[in-house]
Amino acid sequence: MARVTVAVGLLIDEDGRVLVTRRAPDTHQGGLWEFPGGKVEAGESVETALVRELAEELGIRVEASEPFMALDHDYADKQVRLDVRRVTRWQGEARGLEGQPLAWQLPPAMANWPFPEANAPILARLLPR
Repeated sequence: MARVTVAVGLLIDEDGRVLVTRRAPDTHQGGLWEFPGGKVEAGESVETALVRELAEELGIRVEASEPFMALDHDYADKQVRLDVRRVTRWQGEARGLEGQPLAWQLPPAMANWPFPEANAPILARLLPR
């Protein structure tokens, strides 16, 4: 089974809203909401991958990020390792450069949104206790 490492970025605005994007219908887990990011390429650090992916997908420049959590999840067709980083400083306004819808939402509002199974621990950690 293929194993993929994914750099995931949590962008949280001054109002506590988190940026999520919707996956294209013709991709793995298509049509579901997700936190932005993408595959870490061979020889690339998670931080470098996150900077590259968020520039390509959202048109922003990540200036600083910090570890938030890491988790492994097995799907029927692949294993994913999500290395989640909170983006603490960025330049630019996020927009869907690949045509993907974007939403800034408070975590409780996303509790019943359709996300990939692997995202459940991220959502749980974002929800108020």
